[in-house]
Amino acid sequence: MFDRRQMLMTAAAFAALAPGCTAATGLAIKVYKDPSCGCCTAWVDHLNANGFSATVDESADMAAIKAKLGVPDDLTSCHTGLINGYAIEGHVPADDIKRLLKEKPKAAGIAVPGMPVNSPGMEVEGQPDERYTVWLFTKGGARSAFAAHGA
Repeated sequence: MFDRRQMLMTAAAFAALAPGCTAATGLAIKVYKDPSCGCCTAWVDHLNANGFSATVDESADMAAIKAKLGVPDDLTSCHTGLINGYAIEGHVPADDIKRLLKEKPKAAGIAVPGMPVNSPGMEVEGQPDERYTVWLFTKGGARSAFAAHGA
């Protein structure tokens, strides 16, 4: 039988662990990247610093992964994430991914084509932010602007 002190210690332990468990399972993202890509690693660091729990799968055949997830050719970048059934293509800011997960639109994913300067993972000290759009896309290829960033 638990005494009052044991019960309080057990409750405190569960309370301390609960936020970490929720964040790790709720924001688990798988990232596919080319083994030699450094900016992909920097984007993964950005995700982890913003509440995600990223696992990385390195692949030399990124085109096949992008095609399987329905990423349109003109929206591709260097890495692709997968979270809750959504493809996350390129240097998408963590806050935009969180918004996508909250709003749950009928879409295949979101993408930042190319490698815009000062997007997450592409930071260049002393360079002005490049303007870029985060695109929401469907498996059929339709797309619409989801967010805008930069100068």
